Amino acid sequence: MSDIRIELPDGSVKEMASGSAPYDVAMTIGERLAQASIAAKVDGDLVDVKSPLEKDCKLELVTMKSDEALDIYRHSTAHLMAHAVKDLYGDDVQVTIGPSIENGFYYDFFSDKHTFSPEEFDTIEKRMKEIVSENLPIEREVLGRDEAIKLFKSMGEDYKVELIEDLDEPTVSIYRQGDFADLCRGPHLPSTGKIKAFKLTSVAGAYWRGDEKNAMLQRIYATAFPDKKELKKHLARLEEARKRDHRKLGKELDLFSFSEEAGAGLVIWHPKGAMLRTLLEDFERREHQKRGYDIVMGPQILKTDLWKTSGHYENYRENMYFTEVDEQGYGVKPMNCLAHMLIYKSQIRSYRDLPLRYFELGTVHRHEKSGVLHGLLRVRGFTQDDAHILCTPEQLDAEIKGVIDFVQDVMNIFGFECGMEISTRPEKSIGSDEDWDRATKALISALDDTKLPYEINEGDGAFYGPKIDIKLKDCLDREWQCATIQCDFTLPERFDLAYVGADGEKHRPVMVHRVILGSIERFIGVLIEHFAGNFPLWISPVQAIVVNVTDNQAEYSESVFNQLRAAGIRVQKDLRNEKLGFKIREAQMEKVPYMLVIGDKEMEDGTVAPRHRSGKNLDPMTVEQFIEFVKDECSRYQ
Repeated sequence: MSDIRIELPDGSVKEMASGSAPYDVAMTIGERLAQASIAAKVDGDLVDVKSPLEKDCKLELVTMKSDEALDIYRHSTAHLMAHAVKDLYGDDVQVTIGPSIENGFYYDFFSDKHTFSPEEFDTIEKRMKEIVSENLPIEREVLGRDEAIKLFKSMGEDYKVELIEDLDEPTVSIYRQGDFADLCRGPHLPSTGKIKAFKLTSVAGAYWRGDEKNAMLQRIYATAFPDKKELKKHLARLEEARKRDHRKLGKELDLFSFSEEAGAGLVIWHPKGAMLRTLLEDFERREHQKRGYDIVMGPQILKTDLWKTSGHYENYRENMYFTEVDEQGYGVKPMNCLAHMLIYKSQIRSYRDLPLRYFELGTVHRHEKSGVLHGLLRVRGFTQDDAHILCTPEQLDAEIKGVIDFVQDVMNIFGFECGMEISTRPEKSIGSDEDWDRATKALISALDDTKLPYEINEGDGAFYGPKIDIKLKDCLDREWQCATIQCDFTLPERFDLAYVGADGEKHRPVMVHRVILGSIERFIGVLIEHFAGNFPLWISPVQAIVVNVTDNQAEYSESVFNQLRAAGIRVQKDLRNEKLGFKIREAQMEKVPYMLVIGDKEMEDGTVAPRHRSGKNLDPMTVEQFIEFVKDECSRYQ
C-alpha cells in the first residue's frame, strides 16, 4: 500500500499506509488518545474512528471534549435504546428514526400491538445496560440501495424501507451492533461499551414525518451523558423544571386555564393572571413612550388583497385564518405590520419626520397544529409587543442598536442573560438579492459595533427579511426565544412607502420589525418558570395579604385592608376563623410576597407585622410605612 500524508491540527504530518484509520493515527501518538477518540473529522467531515483513510487529508480526532462529541454520543445511545426495545418487544415494534436533540435524544417506534408507558423504562434501561456490558463493536456497512431495501424488508422494518426509497442515492450506510442493524449516516461510537450514563425520561405521541395524515408513532425521550455525575445534575435540573412547569403553577396559582369548549390553544385569563398581564403591558407602554414610540392600534381582520400584496397570502397562509364579510374575503391578522404601514401611508412623510416608531400590543391569531400546542408557550391566539420603525437608510444602524439596548435593559430587569443569533434568508422568501444583502449586512454591522458575540443561523429568517433572534437564558440555563429584530427593505417596496428627502425627491424608507418580550403569553410562561411563580413584588398579582390571629382583630384587619387597597396596593384578606399557621401556609402556597399578621399587639399599636413568603419576619411598621415600603420597592420599575 502506498503512503498517505495526514496533517494534524498542530501542523504536524503523519505518513501512514493507505487504508489506515484515524484510530491508527491516534495510536502513533499514544494509546490513551486512541482509547479516548470516539470519531474523527477528515477534511472537515465527521467519520467513524475506524473509517479507512484512502488519500492525503487533514485529520482532527474527536474526543468527549470536542464540540461534536455529545451529539455522536447521544445518537449512539439512541441506537442502543432501539436495540434494547427490539430485543424486548421483537416484531411487535418497528423502528423509525432516533436523532439526538438538545439535552438528549429520542427514538420513534410504531406498534399497533404495544403501548409504551414510563413503568417500562426500568426494563428497557436494564436491557440497555446489558448491551453496554457486552461491549459490542458498532460497525458501519455500505450497501447498495436495492440490497438495503431487501434487508429491511426481510426484517419487517417498513419505515426504514420508506426512508431508503425516498433517498436518491445508489448506496446507503447501515450500522450493526450484535444482531441489531439500523439505517444511519453516522458517525457512531466505536462500541456500546463507551456508553456510560443514560436515562429514559418520557413518552409522547408523534406523527410519522411530522404529518398528521400519517401514522401516530410512540416517541420515547431520553438523555445521556459521558459520566454519571453529569447525568445526575441534569436529572436534578429536569426535576426542578417539572416543579416550575408553568402549566402546573398556572393552575395552582389560579392564573389561567384552557378549555376544550373554547378551543385548543386559546388562553382564558383568570383575575390574577389578567392582573399579571396588565402589569406587564403597562410596563411596556411606559418603556416604549420613554423611547419615543407612538402607541397605535390596527384592526383584527384586513382584506385578503392586502395580505396578497404583503406576500403573506403566498408565503404564510397555511398559518392564517380567513373569513368572508359581505362577499369580501378577509384574513385574521397573524402579524401587526400591515396596519402600521397603512398609518404611515395616510399622509405625506418628510425625512424630517423620521424615524417613526409605531408600537402596538396587538393580538394576533396563527393556525398552529394541535400537536405543537404547549401551554402558554405555543398558542393560537396571542398578543405581541409589536413595533415597526420606519426610517431612512442612514438611520437604520442607530435604530437597530437602539432596539438591542432596549432588549438588554428590559431583560436585565427580569434577570435574564441574552445571546444573539442572526437568521438569514430562507428558501421561501420575497424580495431581491440586493435588498436581502443590504438588510443582512445592516444587522451584522450593528452587532459587530456593539461587540456582542453572535452566531449565524442559516436560512431561518422571516420570508420578508433577515433577523436578529435574541435568546434568553433562565435560572436553569435553558434558552428561550422571545425578542427579535427584523430588517425589511421589501415590504416598503411592495406598499410603495415613501418620504420626501432633503433633495425634494421621493425615497424609500426601511422598516424594522421588532418585539421586546415577544408573545406576552409566551413571556409570562417563561417568567412563571424562571421565578417558580415567586414573582417580584412589582409584578405580583397580589402583593400582600392581611391575616388576623383571632376574630378579635377582624375589624382592625378590615380597616388595614381598606387602607392598603385605597393606596393602590394589590391586597387580599384572610379573616377566616382558622389557625394562623394554616392561613400563613396557604398564603405561602399562593406565593404572596408579604403576609401582614395582625394580633392584639398590632391592633393596640396601630401597626402590622410583615412576614415575607421566604419566612423572614420584618420589624412591625405602621400601615403608612408599609405602603411606602411597597411603593419604594416598585418605583424603580415605574
